[in-house]
Amino acid sequence: MSSFRKALKSKQKNHHERSQPGARKHMGLLEKKKDYKLRADDYHKKQNTLSALRKKAMEKNPDEFYFNMINSKLQDGVHTINKPKEEDEVTEEQKNMMRTQDIKYVEMKRVAEAKKIERLKGELHLLDADSKQKNKHTFFVDSKKEVQTFNLATHLNTAPELIDRVYNRPTLHTLESEHIMGAVQPGALKKMARQRKHQYKILAQRIDREKKMFVISQKIQTRKDLQDKNKKVKVKKETANAAAIYKFKPKRKR
Repeated sequence: MSSFRKALKSKQKNHHERSQPGARKHMGLLEKKKDYKLRADDYHKKQNTLSALRKKAMEKNPDEFYFNMINSKLQDGVHTINKPKEEDEVTEEQKNMMRTQDIKYVEMKRVAEAKKIERLKGELHLLDADSKQKNKHTFFVDSKKEVQTFNLATHLNTAPELIDRVYNRPTLHTLESEHIMGAVQPGALKKMARQRKHQYKILAQRIDREKKMFVISQKIQTRKDLQDKNKKVKVKKETANAAAIYKFKPKRKR
């Protein structure tokens, strides 16, 4: 029986797929059914997509509005979303600090700056700082005539030159009866005002530096916390003025 099978196989003819006729060689390979099926499926898929888009356009409400209409634009035939221009997540100064310094060093410098800020605030009292909100003092009188003739220096019982002061504003009786200590000459007063302004400038710089140190220490700590293998979800993106906020999956302690 096996010899009979071998004899049959030897007589079998190899059937080859039909090739492109010689007169049509310039048209490339002859398309087979599997090639046609792929081409037909792709064609019908595109036709269905176009039909669905035409139907959507016909049924569209003309008053309909999506924010994507104004937040996207066409570039080279492709719709791209306009991303808002955000500030850098990490500044170059923060990168250099986080690469070269440890969190303990940054925290130590921040605490030192905070102590210097407290000492400067104690010396200056922030009584006439430019950034301080101006206080309002309302005086009440009995008639409109008194409003017209109201004299602030007389009401406060002080010299007219001292009205603008918010501190160290002695009364006329004090000025007459006691000896005035400190600078009284206009030149000396101007010099003291310049020095005070310079001190306020230094204070503002130290406050800004302390805030930057705090942000850097927070970012370093966040990067250390991210090394934990627990599952986490980013709640807030990192910015130049704040570290990223992550929510970690609670882990049961054994």
